[in-house]
Amino acid sequence: MTSVLSSEDGPVDGTVDADSFRRLFRHHAAPVAVIMTGGASPVGFTATSLVPLAADPPLVSFNIGRDSSSWPTVERAEHLSVNLLAAGQHDVATVFATSGIDRFAAITHWRRGPHGLPVLDDSLAWLALRVRGRVDAGDHAVVVADVIRAEHTPAAPLLYHRGRYTSVLDAP
Repeated sequence: MTSVLSSEDGPVDGTVDADSFRRLFRHHAAPVAVIMTGGASPVGFTATSLVPLAADPPLVSFNIGRDSSSWPTVERAEHLSVNLLAAGQHDVATVFATSGIDRFAAITHWRRGPHGLPVLDDSLAWLALRVRGRVDAGDHAVVVADVIRAEHTPAAPLLYHRGRYTSVLDAP
């Protein structure tokens, strides 16, 4: 069965409502990343909005809610790390998606990389970023960054689809 979303289904102003929009994107499989800052007290959060933006120069972007507890630190950061999670790292994704806890106390399998950035053990890939800019976008900000270092493994990716973590290994 196909569902149709249109401005007729949404608010009077002619836009699709937020709940319908969220339901629609639950059907979009997305890779799971943990984005982190360095420093004495590192900060990290789970994101499914990471996208390659350009190849020359290598650029990525991601979105972060401006009401997120991580936003004040990300807003000031010059460098960030991205850890693309591998299949089987559901627990890591869950920890970094949980509010109100010391995420780095709960995860012990990490080390410091360049610029003091956190690198998670057993990740599919790790990128060091230099922030190029931030753009306000509704209740979120879009962060654009240069990739200054990248490492990867041949592992399968962790995905987020229909409100749960999965992998291509789990697909029928």
